[in-house]
Amino acid sequence: MSTLNKKFTATLQKSPAKGGWTYVIWPESADFFKTKGLVKVRGEIEGQPFKSSFMALGNGMHKLPVTAEIRKLIDKKEGDSVMINLQERL
Repeated sequence: MSTLNKKFTATLQKSPAKGGWTYVIWPESADFFKTKGLVKVRGEIEGQPFKSSFMALGNGMHKLPVTAEIRKLIDKKEGDSVMINLQERL
């Protein structure tokens, strides 16, 4: 595990597939993490704690799923901007 202390803002996007995930894309992720693979993290989205994984998209970027529970707690939906504070790489 390593401390990250990295903050960024991203827009919530939703997959058009039935039952598709809502997620954010961080264009700088591969450079920041020094990998194009899966990266497990812990942090906060709009002050709400989360634990999840950045998933590689195959284009040098990753997507981070944002659960319905978190979206409800922060009152955000697709198209809204969210502040993400990455605290630790797991």
